[in-house]
Amino acid sequence: MFGHTALLLFHPCVLDTAEQMGKTHKMRSSAGLMEITELTDKFTFNPKEGIDNPVMVTTEDTDSVWTLSPRLCVLKQEEGGSYGFHLRVERGLQGHIIRNVVSGGVAGRSGLQDGDRLLEVNNCYVDDVSHPEVARKITLSGQQLCLLVLDGEQYEQALSRGHDLRSLSIAHKAEGCKPPRLCHITRDPASGLGITFTPVEGEKGRFSVNLFPRGAAEQAGVCKGDQLVWMNGAKVSDLTHSALSRMMKKCGEHITILVIDSESQKNYMRQRMPILPSMAVPHNLPNRARKLHLVSGADGYGFLLRLEKKPTGRTFHVLRQIQSGSAAERAGMQDGELLLEVNGEPVETLTHGEIVDRVRLSRHQVSLTTITFKGMDFYTQLGLSPLLFCEDGVVREKESSVSAAAAEQPAQKEVDGSCKPRHCTLQKGPSGFGFHLGCFPQGPGTFVSQVAFGGSGQSAGLFEGDVVMEVNGQNVEEKYLEDVIKLVEEGGHLLFLLVREVMGDNKFKQTETHVSDTEEEDNYEISYL
Repeated sequence: MFGHTALLLFHPCVLDTAEQMGKTHKMRSSAGLMEITELTDKFTFNPKEGIDNPVMVTTEDTDSVWTLSPRLCVLKQEEGGSYGFHLRVERGLQGHIIRNVVSGGVAGRSGLQDGDRLLEVNNCYVDDVSHPEVARKITLSGQQLCLLVLDGEQYEQALSRGHDLRSLSIAHKAEGCKPPRLCHITRDPASGLGITFTPVEGEKGRFSVNLFPRGAAEQAGVCKGDQLVWMNGAKVSDLTHSALSRMMKKCGEHITILVIDSESQKNYMRQRMPILPSMAVPHNLPNRARKLHLVSGADGYGFLLRLEKKPTGRTFHVLRQIQSGSAAERAGMQDGELLLEVNGEPVETLTHGEIVDRVRLSRHQVSLTTITFKGMDFYTQLGLSPLLFCEDGVVREKESSVSAAAAEQPAQKEVDGSCKPRHCTLQKGPSGFGFHLGCFPQGPGTFVSQVAFGGSGQSAGLFEGDVVMEVNGQNVEEKYLEDVIKLVEEGGHLLFLLVREVMGDNKFKQTETHVSDTEEEDNYEISYL
């Protein structure tokens, strides 16, 4: 038994540990040069204890000294520049891998290294999230980005040893640290916004929140003791108290603020981490983008996709003419909404044809992210992507779709599915009749391609997509665009139109139609899906 114990002392694992505890001597044996470690603890064999003697327990325990060291990298993008790294998924390797870090670039200066594995994006754990969704989070972050990463070698070792990376991510944060809140406050007629701000003594650019009990701010998610970080798109660290007061006076009926509790703010400051809107939990935010899930029927999805130019000069892909009982209506689509994504892919840089192709490739079901024009304007003014706070759309099986532009358009359109002709009388104003005509690609016939907001056409009850049947009492259903325009011009300052809705008009079931704008000669595209 004693001989067996002696063999254990020379086991390679024991030697590795023993070298840390005593002196090493070299001895010659028949097997050659052998290293023997003299333990500082003396051992006296006790047959009752056998090999379980505590002195004998010298097996390797590298977990006691081996630690994981995640790193926080804060990146601030320069105007018109990039972050200076690639995010990849590679065959044979796990995790989201940082590659091609530009030397001297934004990522390189932040401490990001080639081979790092990404654990968090803006305080959100992403190791188990799909690669496209992680890339989307980075893109939507804006000019600043916070990444928690782990060295590639440590990441692989952590996985091989069964470490919980999510727990590691949580442990990196201070206990009790909470995310910021993005709160939209609407002025109460009696008590106003229900909030004031007090400068923190001795700390420039820091303001604490004072609330009126049960006031508008409290109801919008602001809490007593919160610290103000951001107001209507401006960081308050750059503002004086007087500048902040001026902003409050100019805010009108609404204000959007980013707040955080004081303890969490201290934790963020200790880690030198910026507090960003992209990290926030939304409270009472209006006009949020919605993700709609459509399953096509026998007649497709039942809506019209148009490329339209708004008064601001920007062009958008707009959803129009939602058919009663269609997949689009059941999904909750609203007339006049702007299309932001198809199956999670932003459409901002896609052409009309490319969007149509992506919808087609989805075959019988598709996911569309939409927002009202009012919502787009709201988030643009705040300097935020409307996709940051997207919510699932409500499925409404029996309700008719409501126009998203209803609040902006005084004329209301009756949707009864009958497609009855309507008489519209227009008087020419300073900017003309306030509508544009388009033509069908193969054959005669015209329709209203665009209605100017607040113009004569809108006041008369014209809607985009209306098919023109008569101009000043003359039937034009078999006439071409040039002839119809001539009849309009000959009518002088008054124009009498007979129009009908596009529903059921087979000419609109063209897959892709280029529509000529009669005034600006731009090309507009329209597709029935």
